[in-house]
Amino acid sequence: MLTDLIIKKFAIIDNLHVNFRSGFNVLTGETGAGKSIIIDAVTLLLGGRARGDVIRTGEEEATVEAIFALAVESPLLEKLHSAGLDNGDELLVRRIVARSGKNRIFINGSAVSLTQLRELIGGLVNIYGQNEHQSLQRTETHLDMLDDFSGLQEPLSSYQVAFSKYSQLQKQLASLNLAERERQQRLDMLIFQQQELTNAQLKVGEDDELEQERSLLQHAEKLTTATVGGYDSLYGGQQAVCEKITLVANQLDALELIDPRLGELAKSLQSSLYSIEDIASELRNYSEKLDFEPQRQQHVEDRLALLSSLKGKYAPTVAELLEYLAQITIELNDLSDIDGRREQLQQQLIQQKGQLLQSAGKLSEYRKQGAKELSAAVENELSQLAMPRAAFSVHMVPLSEPTINGMEDGEFYLAANPGEQAQPLAKIASGGELSRIMLALKRSVPAGDKVGTLIFDEVDAGIGGEAATAVGEKISRLGKGLQVLCVTHLPQVAAFADYHYRVEKQENNGRTTTALRLLVGGDRAKEMARMLGGSQVSDQTLAHANELIERSRALVNV
Repeated sequence: MLTDLIIKKFAIIDNLHVNFRSGFNVLTGETGAGKSIIIDAVTLLLGGRARGDVIRTGEEEATVEAIFALAVESPLLEKLHSAGLDNGDELLVRRIVARSGKNRIFINGSAVSLTQLRELIGGLVNIYGQNEHQSLQRTETHLDMLDDFSGLQEPLSSYQVAFSKYSQLQKQLASLNLAERERQQRLDMLIFQQQELTNAQLKVGEDDELEQERSLLQHAEKLTTATVGGYDSLYGGQQAVCEKITLVANQLDALELIDPRLGELAKSLQSSLYSIEDIASELRNYSEKLDFEPQRQQHVEDRLALLSSLKGKYAPTVAELLEYLAQITIELNDLSDIDGRREQLQQQLIQQKGQLLQSAGKLSEYRKQGAKELSAAVENELSQLAMPRAAFSVHMVPLSEPTINGMEDGEFYLAANPGEQAQPLAKIASGGELSRIMLALKRSVPAGDKVGTLIFDEVDAGIGGEAATAVGEKISRLGKGLQVLCVTHLPQVAAFADYHYRVEKQENNGRTTTALRLLVGGDRAKEMARMLGGSQVSDQTLAHANELIERSRALVNV
């Protein structure tokens, strides 16, 4: 939902900040007051073309900002998070147009490209009016609207699961049907790789063990000197440490009767002697196991070089080398038995296509019935919107091959007047007709294109009287579930608004600027009276205005 719109130095707007609410918001004002400028500003935020002539005279740049409140379930939240642009449940969009040509776009404070802007927020707001931002002219949305109207989410999902499986089998078969030369080249390469990896007799962790062994071999002399020399010094050689400790311990033990404290020291020395003898024994055992044959060192170096070469070719670790070997073995089996595998995939593809076509057939039947019902519903709505003889239809075009959306394309067609041939809606409808058709569709398919804010411009073109009242009532009811902004010249439409804003021109210090003011109470009645009777507001037009507002409230509260 659009909560705040801030416009600075844009056309005749100097500095405008307006808060919009949920429900039906109407904008009125005299011709030339700047209503279309506000729509242009919103269009710019949605990715419209930035033109230098929108910058206010005498200024170097224009800025348009908007704050949107996002629902918890909004899919945009995940998109913003993935792009690193999330900011809680609020979205701030700012676009700056500069005379220098250095235009900038920001989403939640981060600079983004125009493409990113359109991709991320293009679905937040739809503007319906002359040459504006119109989803109704994107024919790819028509089938989605039909499916939403007909409640076909479940059969469509079932079809798309079948289509996904079918597409996967097609890809596998296409991959298998490589040109024979390419297949043979792939076979030769995989056979070589398999033999090379198999002959290496790889073991997980072997490289770590070899690295440790190489370190021992490289320091053989130091290890021998330390262990053999240590054993001799502690136990095996003449005047060894153990021998000296034994002598001292015996001497102290003999003097225990003279001084018991010396006996205690003798026991401590004897205990230390046991530990030193254990260490000496460990050193002797370690030295006896040392094997420093030159050929062993060469074997370790060669083995490590082989492992390093294999890692450089195929995978960074021995474990991943073994995984790669398993993968290419499976691929080799598939390529070697290509005829058997091809036949198996073809049978699976035939079976899956049968299921896909069955699912597509059901979906198509549902759509045909839904198209009739949607056409009737839209025509009923249009009959109350000054298009009583319009014929609306959904043209379904069968496709030769299944797609992710089914076995047909769907497009809305319109014959605005009796005797005319129905033609594609996106090509022939005027801005006013498109606005009314979208209003009719929104009434028929409230969640049709998942957009939460609708802006209607020129929705009342060419209508009046009872038709205008019907338009106002329908927009008002639409505003119960969506945020709606509507620019109108008709008091019959404005009377239904939940919030009424007046767009007005002001002159300050010789400069013209546009302001936007929320009208309440008597001010709203005066604006309605102006719309009814022109610039001369009388007691009679004021009474008529109040009556119109009260009658409108009564209609929507029935």
